[in-house]
Amino acid sequence: MHTDTITNTTPGYVHGYSRHEARRLGDQADTLAALLHADTAYPAGSRVLEVGCGVGAQTVHLLASSPGAHLVAADISAGSLARARAHVAAQAPGARVEWCHADVFDLPFADASFDHVFVCFVLEHLRAPGQALAGLRRVLRPGGTITVVEGDHGSAFFHPSSPYADAAIDRQIQLQSAAGGDALIGRRLQPLLAQAGYDDVVVRPRTVYVDGTRPALMDGFTRNTFIAMVESVREDALAAGLTTRSDWDRGVADLRRTADDGGTFHYTFFKGVAVRG
Repeated sequence: MHTDTITNTTPGYVHGYSRHEARRLGDQADTLAALLHADTAYPAGSRVLEVGCGVGAQTVHLLASSPGAHLVAADISAGSLARARAHVAAQAPGARVEWCHADVFDLPFADASFDHVFVCFVLEHLRAPGQALAGLRRVLRPGGTITVVEGDHGSAFFHPSSPYADAAIDRQIQLQSAAGGDALIGRRLQPLLAQAGYDDVVVRPRTVYVDGTRPALMDGFTRNTFIAMVESVREDALAAGLTTRSDWDRGVADLRRTADDGGTFHYTFFKGVAVRG
């Protein structure tokens, strides 16, 4: 989730709030829309809550797939909500969205207010993801569904292999953990949903594989999403003493080689759907 206040359950957003990060989120959402959201559509008239909408990168895709749904988009960052409004106005003019400045741990909605809940790349940034899921269950009507999408940085492997590139990714994982998040959360999505009280939990992998025959993914995912994410924590990794400048720069350079001719890159997302009984 994108945050501008820190509590004991909501850490700082490790990637920051720069315009560059906003562009990266947009590239990520656009590049992965077919992979992650092609089978997500909500009926006309249904009330849908998107939690942690950030800058609206995923919101525009929800609107495109479910034009008749009533969408409420919530985020704790007022700045991100302002960017989301502008982004949606530009990408989906005339779309109806109810914007809400709210914390996932203190949602201002009555019990059973929504037919569906959508959560994408949010749990990984929370100190208490299970608590967040339980709170979302409260605002979901019986029989309603929750859809959760998360990544898992431990699923990244590539050619040419490089211990320096592996170490750069590990530094990002460490920083996110220090901030209270979990960059490896995808692998535990099923037990998190089950322990939060949801029924009929189904979690399936959504794999991205990129090589030179897929130039759009090489640019949109490998370079502009994953490598850009790792690059964004350079100064924090150095300030924390987790790496040296030379090791970091070599690691990022080796990551970039995976997006050159002869390189390959693999990453797995996890998408879960569950029902409130």
